[in-house]
Amino acid sequence: MFGYVVINKPELKIKDYDKYQEYYCGLCQSLKQNHGRRGQLTLNYDLNFVGILLSSLYEPTDKQYLIRCPLHPFHKKSVRTNQYMNYVSDMNIVLTYYKLEDDVLDENSLKSKTFKQLLKKEFNRIKKKYPDKVEKIKEHLDQIHYLEKSHCLDLDEVAGHFGHIMASICVYQEDVFKDDLYQMGFYLGKFIYLIDAFEDVEEDIKKQTYNPFKNKFKEEHFQEYCFNILEMMISRSSFYFEKLPLIENVELLRNIIYSGIWTKFELIKKKRMEEKS
Repeated sequence: MFGYVVINKPELKIKDYDKYQEYYCGLCQSLKQNHGRRGQLTLNYDLNFVGILLSSLYEPTDKQYLIRCPLHPFHKKSVRTNQYMNYVSDMNIVLTYYKLEDDVLDENSLKSKTFKQLLKKEFNRIKKKYPDKVEKIKEHLDQIHYLEKSHCLDLDEVAGHFGHIMASICVYQEDVFKDDLYQMGFYLGKFIYLIDAFEDVEEDIKKQTYNPFKNKFKEEHFQEYCFNILEMMISRSSFYFEKLPLIENVELLRNIIYSGIWTKFELIKKKRMEEKS
C-alpha cells in the first residue's frame, strides 16, 4: 500500500532532488542503525515524505555524512539524518510489522510469517516507546481488516481508518501544529488507501478479493470518478499542508503533494489504455 507519495523528478530543481535523495538515504541509514539490515527492507517513499515534512517544520540540525552503499558501489552517497528521520524509521517498522501480520492472516504466507518474526523484537521495542500511537494504529488496522472482510463499499469509512493511521504518524508531538498535521495526514492517508485500491481493482476482481471500487470498475467513467475522489482528498490535504509555516524544503514538498503523487495515477491510466488498445 506504499510507494505513492513520490517526487515528480522532471519538475524538480537539481538541488531539491539532491536533498530528497539525501533524506531518502538518511532514512535508509536510520533504519539500518536503529533496526539492523532487516529494517532497511521496510524503506518506503511515503514515510520519507513525512520525515522531510517534520524536518522542514521543526528545523533540526541535520547530521550529514558520506557512506558507501552496496547498491551504488562506485561512488559515495551523501546522507542526511535527524531525530525526525529516526522517528519515521520506527513508524516504518510498525507499519511493516502489521502489514505482515495481515498477510499471515489473509494468506498464511510463510515469507510474511518469517519476516514478521525477524521484526518482532524491534516492533516490541518501538511499541514500548510509543504505546498510545502503536495501539491507535493497531485499532484502525483492525477496523480496516473487519470492513474489508465485510465487503464494505463505503469509501469514506474504510479509507478513513487508514487516514487516521497516517494522521497519527504525521503528528510527532502535542503542540500548536498538531491539528493541521493531523488533518493533512488524514486526507493523505485516505488518498493512499484509495489510489492503492484503484491500482489493484482488476487483480482483486480476478482473485475475488475485496476492493471498494469493484462495483464501479465496469462503469464508463470509472477513471474520472476515481480521479475526482482522489483530487478531493489531496485538495483537503494540501489545504492543511499550506497552513504549516514551512520554509526549508517547501518547494520539494510541494512538488510531491501537488505533482508527484499523481505520477502513479498517470502510469496506471497509461497501462490500462495500452491493454485496451
